[in-house]
Amino acid sequence: MNILLLNPSDVANNLAYVSGRQLAQLLTVHNSAVGDSVRVGMVDGQMGNGRVLSIDAQHATLEVVFNLAPPSPLPLTLILALPRPKMLRRTLQTVATMGVKQLYLINSFRVEKSYWQSPLLAPEAIAEDFRLGLEQARDTVLPQLHVRKRFKPFVEDELPALVKNTTALLAHPVADQRCPINIHAPTTLVIGPEGGFISYEVELLEAAGCSTVHLGSRILRVETAVPALISRLFPA
Repeated sequence: MNILLLNPSDVANNLAYVSGRQLAQLLTVHNSAVGDSVRVGMVDGQMGNGRVLSIDAQHATLEVVFNLAPPSPLPLTLILALPRPKMLRRTLQTVATMGVKQLYLINSFRVEKSYWQSPLLAPEAIAEDFRLGLEQARDTVLPQLHVRKRFKPFVEDELPALVKNTTALLAHPVADQRCPINIHAPTTLVIGPEGGFISYEVELLEAAGCSTVHLGSRILRVETAVPALISRLFPA
């Protein structure tokens, strides 16, 4: 935890009240004591600093000031075929850590129906993974998640408007063009399941305005492809 993310309900009169997982982090990881300073942030708001006024095994009280802007978001809309559950949590945290603020989870032929029943897709579970990613990155702005369970209606009815005035890229293992580098422009990036989209899906995505690109001859897991592609498009 590189920033203590607080909800508006946690703060009153410049005092923040902390318990649960975040308190455990302060006690066991940061070894915080009275008088110590902690980097703090308001969810979807500013960052700042907090000074520990009291701390014990049940709760901590901090005096907080919010006066710093969070990091700039990436100019990226990420469209991701729903990963298998064991990869979903890591992928959501990575997306939040790297500064993506618009994320679409979509269906495809190679996404098993059972994936959509995972408890990891519950709103509270997704919010927790996003918060963990923000805490890692020292960011405060939660990504916005959009879930689309029907592939064709999404690609035909919504995607053309999403990709308009952006660099629209479809990452696919079989492509003639390499993924561009350091583009610094509004971008829409579509990433399929492991093994990629089937040919029919690729054709629909291309018809909607996406250019197919690759990262080389190796087939990457989704949790590897996401940071690899984002880092190539938007290097630090």
